[in-house]
Amino acid sequence: MKVPFPGPDCYPCRRFFAACGVLGLLLLTSHLTVADSPDAGHDARQAFGPASPQWLRAVGRLQVPTSRHSDGRTRHHLEDCSATLVAQAGDNTANTLVTAWHCLEYYRDLSRPISFIARDNRGESLSRQAYRLADGGGMHGDWAILRLYRPIAREDMAALLIHPRRADPSRPITMAGYSRDTGLGENGERLTYDAGCRIIAEARQGNDSDCTAYKGASGGAVIQLSETGQALYAGVISRGDSAGLSIYVPISRFRFALDQHLR
Repeated sequence: MKVPFPGPDCYPCRRFFAACGVLGLLLLTSHLTVADSPDAGHDARQAFGPASPQWLRAVGRLQVPTSRHSDGRTRHHLEDCSATLVAQAGDNTANTLVTAWHCLEYYRDLSRPISFIARDNRGESLSRQAYRLADGGGMHGDWAILRLYRPIAREDMAALLIHPRRADPSRPITMAGYSRDTGLGENGERLTYDAGCRIIAEARQGNDSDCTAYKGASGGAVIQLSETGQALYAGVISRGDSAGLSIYVPISRFRFALDQHLR
């Protein structure tokens, strides 16, 4: 087991106690070490490209200007995470993002806007500024909802619809985000996704999966296809160990808040 280290920009995750031999003990102040680059022989992800499902374009990069106080000084840092554009069926525009709470933990200067950057349906870069609407308040509720100052037209980028129920653990899920590994993720410049992973445990604070993700994927999307093949947003990437365990917050944990802001 790798040695834990602190910090919201390091894809925080569960710490396992060897003496207990269980996964259920979570220390909110500890984080598992995340590798900078995966073992190519065990990386199940794919890099987004022309042959990839186009609904993945709803997942973009999130840049959050953060401030931390240390040794009597204020240090500014740009936090890189992921976020997903969501909407209701029939909407012609979308202005709502979902990301992880820990991506915004040190966002204090509201005069410095949050930036959402994605690729539109033509493959061109699209950028919008956003502000926070609601969040779970801590790692026990690692989700946050943002509002774009300027909405995105459906003809430019199709937003994801919300899963009407909880994701079915007997069916595969896809986990997508801008991992900052030096391999497929290209230091956070390229969207990567694991399209064949499974839900392996369901818990109150987050569901365990065997999906592969790395630093920077926090706030990204968990998607499950309906029986008709429609991509449905099922949760937000929270934390993991970059070695076969990725934990996400299911939509059921914040559905009420999201429905309120989507109306």
